[in-house]
Amino acid sequence: MEINTKKRLAVILSQLKGFKDPKSRLEQYEIDSEIASEAVWNAFYRREIEDKVVADLGCGTGTLGFAVLLMGAEKVFFVDIDEKAVEVAKENLDLLEKKLDIKLKNKAEFVVADVDFFDENVDLVMQNPPFGIQGDRHTDKVFLEKAFKIADVVYSFHKTESKKFINAVAEDNGFKVEEYWEFEWPLKQTMKYHKKKIEYIPVGCWKLVKK
Repeated sequence: MEINTKKRLAVILSQLKGFKDPKSRLEQYEIDSEIASEAVWNAFYRREIEDKVVADLGCGTGTLGFAVLLMGAEKVFFVDIDEKAVEVAKENLDLLEKKLDIKLKNKAEFVVADVDFFDENVDLVMQNPPFGIQGDRHTDKVFLEKAFKIADVVYSFHKTESKKFINAVAEDNGFKVEEYWEFEWPLKQTMKYHKKKIEYIPVGCWKLVKK
């Protein structure tokens, strides 16, 4: 099946199931389907996805990983510490196979583990890690440092206010910022402390490459 427009990819992603019981300490916020498709489309047109092995670290319910699979990745590792989130990701895999009449199971590997324990070398990491605000501070640093160990190309989402921090961590690990995009991220009212039904926060996607 060929997906020939970014809009088509976004529509498919919008039909995936979200978290059943999102955990605030893990900062389990859904990534917007249009933002996910934009990032993956950028990587696809830079020839960084097709026939590549990819890791979606902190995959949650799998949106980024499935976007990568649909754009032709050879294999995707879906890695998350939350078993319930991974169960939903598996349900989403079944949903995609039925809806699109394609086979993806042989290309998807689900790993329930802390990212510290994942050591597969891959061509690309595509991740939306916790922003390190509600849970442990600088959890995003842990994700970045793991990504830098297993891949030479990393796409990673973070709050825009973390720009200096992200750039410094990349520099310390022998990576450079090759490209950067900003989005207005729709944060839906899924946690008790959310006061608005939806709030837009500035989030960036960094493309980081090994020097």
